[in-house]
Amino acid sequence: MDIKSLHKLFLTCNSISTDTRTINKNDMFFALTGENFNGNEYAAKAIEKGAKYCIIDDGKYESKATILVDNVLETLQKLATFHRQFLDIPILALTGSNGKTTTKELINIVLSKKYSTSATIGNLNNHIGVPLTLLSMTKETEIGIVEMGANHLKEIEFLSNITLPDFGYITNFGKAHLEGFGGLKGVIKGKSELYDHLKHHNKLIFVNEDDRIQIEQTKGCNVYSFSESKKTSNVHIQLKDTDPFVKLTYKNIEIQSKLIGAYNFKNISAAIAIGNYFKVQDQDIKLAIESYTPSNNRSQIIHKKGNRIIMDAYNANPTSMNAAIHSLERLKDQKKMVFLGDMFELGKDSLEEHQNIVDLLSKSNLDAIFIIGEHFNQTKHSSDNIFQFDSFDDLILHLSNEEFENSTILIKGSRGMAMERILDVL
Repeated sequence: MDIKSLHKLFLTCNSISTDTRTINKNDMFFALTGENFNGNEYAAKAIEKGAKYCIIDDGKYESKATILVDNVLETLQKLATFHRQFLDIPILALTGSNGKTTTKELINIVLSKKYSTSATIGNLNNHIGVPLTLLSMTKETEIGIVEMGANHLKEIEFLSNITLPDFGYITNFGKAHLEGFGGLKGVIKGKSELYDHLKHHNKLIFVNEDDRIQIEQTKGCNVYSFSESKKTSNVHIQLKDTDPFVKLTYKNIEIQSKLIGAYNFKNISAAIAIGNYFKVQDQDIKLAIESYTPSNNRSQIIHKKGNRIIMDAYNANPTSMNAAIHSLERLKDQKKMVFLGDMFELGKDSLEEHQNIVDLLSKSNLDAIFIIGEHFNQTKHSSDNIFQFDSFDDLILHLSNEEFENSTILIKGSRGMAMERILDVL
């Protein structure tokens, strides 16, 4: 069956499903296959649970409700691109090393003040999540917002060819996924594949003009810029305060966010600039930014037993961890502490990058520093206030004799460290 014919069937379905545990009646089920499972084996179950059609690529699982294709994943991706072209709506794609999901949510809440938007749910930003995001858009959608993630070269290029964006934004270029990209130069090259796609198709790029790498990477491109330092930018935004939440001014309008850290100033600024480009009313931009509350362990503020906890444990890399530590240092609180977990996917740079963080901590004004994990445990220091633990269990044993009161506490680490577990013992 060709993609055009499959798309006609898709339009008669409620939505796409790739998991029989969450399937709904009249869904179109895609029997994706992974390293440890064969989705074709679940086709019968999907039909039993109400799927209208099942897309499979193994003939021995055929039935009346199945559609046999050469490759289920490739069919999903091609269907997504066809649907995107069918809808013919403006699509904004964004990527970057840090802050993608927060920025995407801020852009979405700003644009939704004027338009019917559809955006990536959570961080479904890979070769499966991006097609699912596109296929969730409907004729009611006026602007689509697609987050794209990558840990290797050519991934953003691949996702751009699926998404065919009209607009693009890169949050930053940081030391994330160094193992896959082969170093910071590889990160810049890989993320800039979005710029390459947009430039080739003469589309618009939103640029932070306070970032010299972004300026360099977008030379000769069609850009719409924002900046704090350069008043010649399309949108000028000024940072006023970050203790503890980001406060800024835009067109003499003061905006008080619920986001911590100077690093979030750039994320908010991007959303304001994009809202300005799409002619969202200034007061609506203010209302949108001020209404956004972070969640899901991303710069989340939690109050517990007299402590203010900055829960930023969704993920970590050297760039984001450095920024989080500096942000904590700038707070005027009397007692400040950190719990930091290992950073993953750094490859040959792992020990050096963990040591760099420990060197930074050794010079900080923080009262107590707890570093956890195999990588952090290999670092060296001579500070009395830095405590190293090889495992989470070792940390818990130590904390059983500790009392924490009236402190501001940062918790951060890579997703695999599940640092949010510390909440249960503080």
